[in-house]
Amino acid sequence: MIAEEWLAKQDREGRAAATIKKNRWLLEFAYPIIGDRPIRDISAPEILIVLRKVESRGTYETARRLRSTCGIVFRYAVATARAETDPTFALQGALTTPKVTHRAAIIDPSGAGALLRAIDGFDGQPATRAALKLAPHVFVRPGELRTAEWHEFDLEQALWTIPAAKTKMRRVQKVPLSRQSLQILENIRELTGNGPLVFPGVGNRRRPLSENTLNAALRRLGYDKSEMTTHGFRAMAASLLNEMGTWNPDAIERQLGHVEANDVRRAYARAEFWDERIQMMQHWSDYLDELRVKPAK
Repeated sequence: MIAEEWLAKQDREGRAAATIKKNRWLLEFAYPIIGDRPIRDISAPEILIVLRKVESRGTYETARRLRSTCGIVFRYAVATARAETDPTFALQGALTTPKVTHRAAIIDPSGAGALLRAIDGFDGQPATRAALKLAPHVFVRPGELRTAEWHEFDLEQALWTIPAAKTKMRRVQKVPLSRQSLQILENIRELTGNGPLVFPGVGNRRRPLSENTLNAALRRLGYDKSEMTTHGFRAMAASLLNEMGTWNPDAIERQLGHVEANDVRRAYARAEFWDERIQMMQHWSDYLDELRVKPAK
């Protein structure tokens, strides 16, 4: 089966196991209907039947991703002379567009200051408190924060290097550490520095905090899921940094781990914005301190 051959190719290329598992899960929606058909004979209406069956469950985003994944398989078949066209191209616009759900986030200065003060008063587990305190300063993705390991940090150089395997874009992400971030890390190192994880879970020092743990901590502080989530620290930073008008928007995007699609521009940006990002991250932490002690009016 061409789809299984493509999945095996992904494995050889070192794609993340979670990515391959997700692609297999998607393709299994199609297998019962078109899995045994010669790939060059499969038509757009046949694929649409598969996608409509997924849509009938109300899972519009899953149907959209399945169409995309099937298209990759068909283009692989074309490249390897097993098919002549990609019939999924004809299905553009045929599927229901999923409603975009924006993650809750506090993006006004006054609200950010109140949240920071609430975090200072959190009286739960030390690792949870430290993760909440660090999150607004570094604004990485929640999974990157929760699974942080001590070997990723060079505290003398004020640098956190997140391995490619942990990032959404599968590219190494470098995070300049402000003085405030370094202090938070130094404090928690006294408690967790003898293990691999910066923020281990309760009862098992070799397992990281769960995202549910951090979101539950925000609930304990009085912020429900419609107001703030752990992921919302990224939107907070993106919004307030852009509003400052001081920083190059591309530098902000690079620090958020958003990868430029154009290879040439990406290589240029990687070299150009590092010094600015170092300055920006220190300025951002200083700004958070100002909001914490003197909320904006």
